[in-house]
Amino acid sequence: MSTTTARHSLWLEALPADGYRNLEGDKNFDVVVIGGGITGLTTALLLKRAGARVAVLEAGRIASGVSGNNTAKVTALQATMYSKIAGRHGTAAASDYAAASMAGVDQLAALVEQEGIECDADRRPAVTYAMTEGELPAVRREAEAAAAAGLPVTSVDELDVPFPMFGAVRLDDQLMIHPARYLIGLAASVHGDGCEVFENSRVLLVHERTQCRAATESGTVSADRVVVATHYPILDRGLYFGRLEPIRAYCVALRLRSGAPPRELAISAGNPAWSIGSAGDLLIVCGQSHPTGERFVGNERYQRLESFAREHWDVDRVTHRWSAQDPRGYDDLPMIGSYTMGSKRLHVATGYAKWGLSTGTFAGMILADRLMDKPNPWADRFSPHRVTLTALPSLLKMNAMVAGDMIGDRLVTVDTTTSEDVPRGQASVVRDGLGRKGVYRDDDGGLHGVSLRCTHLGCLVRFNQAERSWDCPCHGSRFDVDGNVLEGPATRPLPRRDPET
Repeated sequence: MSTTTARHSLWLEALPADGYRNLEGDKNFDVVVIGGGITGLTTALLLKRAGARVAVLEAGRIASGVSGNNTAKVTALQATMYSKIAGRHGTAAASDYAAASMAGVDQLAALVEQEGIECDADRRPAVTYAMTEGELPAVRREAEAAAAAGLPVTSVDELDVPFPMFGAVRLDDQLMIHPARYLIGLAASVHGDGCEVFENSRVLLVHERTQCRAATESGTVSADRVVVATHYPILDRGLYFGRLEPIRAYCVALRLRSGAPPRELAISAGNPAWSIGSAGDLLIVCGQSHPTGERFVGNERYQRLESFAREHWDVDRVTHRWSAQDPRGYDDLPMIGSYTMGSKRLHVATGYAKWGLSTGTFAGMILADRLMDKPNPWADRFSPHRVTLTALPSLLKMNAMVAGDMIGDRLVTVDTTTSEDVPRGQASVVRDGLGRKGVYRDDDGGLHGVSLRCTHLGCLVRFNQAERSWDCPCHGSRFDVDGNVLEGPATRPLPRRDPET
């Protein structure tokens, strides 16, 4: 048995060696769905069931994105979401979010059964707990807000964890799944009978005229309707980049020497939050969130998670470590509906605030209803074109931070004038004539050089030591050490630079 820590989520080991072909040439469908994650595949399957011919275009492999790099929790109880939503939007909005989230959990469970998807689906309780006495008021507020929103929550004083806790709110009958196997099963159900799934087919642009056209490097799909389910919208129309804040979080899976990991889907109410779960005999601990592109992010994010686990459990070793990010909407609600005001052809879903398995599922339900011209009870609530006056200070702060990043980074000095000074396993900003470039030296001593200017809107990227990636602080695009796109909204790679000069 290997004792090496895998630098990817344990879910991704389920990916098959062979996948779906990439898009080549010109094709026609009724609907094209951009993104093969939880939202895209749910939408596609529901539309297929309604008789539509659907194409799914995935930039990489099915399940390899955020949907395959999460905590695997499918729950309507989500840390302190209900007290946040009720405080900003009122009880009616919290009730809509609760009903939609419960519907998402139930819809996912139904699809597992109806499609015969083997994904280790397991009904478990979800819990928001107070790690410290100071977190107890937040837990009590969440219990009150969740109950007022219609969730059948209970307050409890005990939790299956080996450390003191000061109270919790609990929602039974939620789900833990193997997300990659679930998505692979959804894709298999979509593919065939006039519908197709394409992998390694990154969409570069979408034309919206009498008929929509989604173009990749090697082909084009024409369709009457387009769904952009890329996690962070890849099209700048609609100005979503001004209303979203991408947040990155980290996870470790650990094997215990003795004892069993807890079954609850638990998360603490404070900051930092400690998210706890399990898969089989592995303990999963997640947290250490930060805005994507934050300065000086290093391996301490993983080290803190491991130290927390070792402090409270008899840990043998860390088996996997991974991270993922999710955009948070400026007013704490997801955005689901027409991409731009009045558009009937182009649709979008985003802003899940790290609760994508349940939210992405009900987003697929809303989008499918919209495209089939069916009424949906939550469509207006989550419309991307709502205006939340109480959240305007948050919106202004979010965009002020982006403006500061765009301007301030132009003043950043180089770390070194020569790439010879870059240590192995690290990256530096190196002088490049009158400008700067990013240079990374891998563990074997090889050098990799890229432009620091994000290909989305031109912000300067920063190196994430924990993930060995170049991350954009403005809108969350991520690139590997050779400049290849890891996450959007960017669709084009960073230009390469000669690392030696």
